[in-house]
Amino acid sequence: MKRVAIVVLNWNGWQDTLTCVASLQALTYSNFEILVVDNGSTDGSVAEIRSAFPEVTLLQSGANLGFGGGCNVGIRHALARGADYVWLINSDATVDPAALTALVRVADSNPALGSVGSVLYEADKPGQVQLWGGGRVNLWLGRSNHCVVPGPISFISGASLLLRRAALEQVGLFDEALFFMYWEDTDLGFRLAHAGWQLAVAEDSRVWHKQSASLGFGNPLLDEYATRSCVRFLRRHAPIPSLSIALVLVRMVIKRMVIGRPDRLMAVLRGYRCA
Repeated sequence: MKRVAIVVLNWNGWQDTLTCVASLQALTYSNFEILVVDNGSTDGSVAEIRSAFPEVTLLQSGANLGFGGGCNVGIRHALARGADYVWLINSDATVDPAALTALVRVADSNPALGSVGSVLYEADKPGQVQLWGGGRVNLWLGRSNHCVVPGPISFISGASLLLRRAALEQVGLFDEALFFMYWEDTDLGFRLAHAGWQLAVAEDSRVWHKQSASLGFGNPLLDEYATRSCVRFLRRHAPIPSLSIALVLVRMVIKRMVIGRPDRLMAVLRGYRCA
């Protein structure tokens, strides 16, 4: 069986991470290693994770490198140890025992697949689909739409993302210099597609995922990071970046004015200025 390294990124959320790792240890796939990357936590996460799972490899980034940068620490370690596939799974997720088996089965069926995603379900509503693997991006409108039913996708969510070693060696890892948080998985999906790799979803790979567990819904930081990353993504990939970026900003500003959140409006503007 192909060797799979499972990378779980932790940042000040050891309770969720312990639950995630416990579910990973019940996987039916037999050839895997769990790598937990602590991304500069300040809540005692390192001690808690080591105490609960002394047998699991725990890597420390030394600082908060963002989602892409933290995941890259684990990916580099995995590739150096000879992993055939790297599976990124969010720390606020739990997995079905057959989730990895289904991912590898789909990946092995087609050597042109650079990445494979899972079907994500709402953690508090286990039967409700949150995301069918990933989504599509309209580069003209600057709009990203998450898929909840089978269909074409242009990226796979980093919440559950199986990556082929050969694809990573060709296109590189997450662009941590450009994306601190959000849109890094979308950028990687586009880079894979541009290099000729295909994307797929393993419909039998089931994962239950909380949303925005690290920052929480409505946090202005979410708006700031998301805006900055979106603008940078569109500058790289959109046919007319200025048009797409303008449309994004108009939508985001109007929405936050309508809901009466001036703090979130200012966060959007900060994100744009920092992009």
